[in-house]
Amino acid sequence: MSPSPSRPARRQATSSGPQSGPQSGPQSDAQDGSLGASRPGTRRGPVSGRGLALAALALAVLLPAFSLAQADPVGERPKIDGERLVQTLGILAHDSMEGRQTGTPGGDRAQAWLVEEFERRGIPDLNGTRTMPFDFVPRGGDTELEGVNILGWIEGSVHPERYIVVTAHYDHLGVRNGEIYNGADDNASGTAAILEIAGWFRDNPPRHSILVVAMDAEEMGLQGARAFIAEPPVPLDRVVMNVNLDMVSRNEDDELYAAGTYHYPFLAPLVEEAADHSGISLLMGHDSPDLPPGDDWTMSSDHGPFHQAGIPFIYFGVEDHPGYHDPTDTADRITPEFYVEAVETALDFILLADRRGERILEERAALSAAAAGVGN
Repeated sequence: MSPSPSRPARRQATSSGPQSGPQSGPQSDAQDGSLGASRPGTRRGPVSGRGLALAALALAVLLPAFSLAQADPVGERPKIDGERLVQTLGILAHDSMEGRQTGTPGGDRAQAWLVEEFERRGIPDLNGTRTMPFDFVPRGGDTELEGVNILGWIEGSVHPERYIVVTAHYDHLGVRNGEIYNGADDNASGTAAILEIAGWFRDNPPRHSILVVAMDAEEMGLQGARAFIAEPPVPLDRVVMNVNLDMVSRNEDDELYAAGTYHYPFLAPLVEEAADHSGISLLMGHDSPDLPPGDDWTMSSDHGPFHQAGIPFIYFGVEDHPGYHDPTDTADRITPEFYVEAVETALDFILLADRRGERILEERAALSAAAAGVGN
């Protein structure tokens, strides 16, 4: 998770309450069902009173568009390999990776390991492209560095020309004052998760193409995501949405946040449906500009540049813990059962988005048109 000038140390929760881009595809999806109705038991996270009113109004307008029958329950599916998930996190957060800072031997080591792991797991590259190098000047710096994004691609069975982009950054803070910042939760957890998700879709083909991207240089100002948007490997108007995982393995209260529904309220029913099948508490929030400084996570990780490009996003992550940007963010401090369930929950959401891709594209187009009308 990358600090920003508008967000102090990182993020602290306030009280509870709900929360609250864009292109349409050429044909409708017969299996794109309703985005669902609000589940009364779903928990909600931090949002302002104004945000609550806006979200309620937007949902009242948008939900009638999603009146078709529900698809099969997302909970009835093969599970991910939880043991391998935790083991992969441990490898990425091992001392030998030296904190995985971009432009260091540890960062290069993590990159090489991930490229080999994509191959070992049989996750295809994108039309011959596995890595996308990019040059950048880090936030607050004056020396140009090279980062490398790593791509995996699962071709869609119905709409291969449309993409759900699933991201997680693999870099962290490196070694500081002789101490290794291992970055187990931030963000070996998300990186290991997208490997498992990619492997799951390899064995269970999606309707839309799934483009999995291990992003570099997030800690230096979301540089990998900015490079992706600046020189996209696929047309941005064919991207259904971005699902970003950053810090998903450590929470003693079994609480995971899904941020983004303030900006894209038509995604809230999908989050709530995923919550219905989850063994943990999935909350919405942390995405309203009316929140106190540091509580709005809209630009706090790699989903931010997608949002700036008008692409809907959901960001999965936990609130701050004592290990955030600290040497104590180590593999032995994660909460493994929560971690596995968090990744299962994110996968459920992606499955729902895959089934409702046409609807999401339609709403993305509607939001874009509405924004253009306001601008005029």
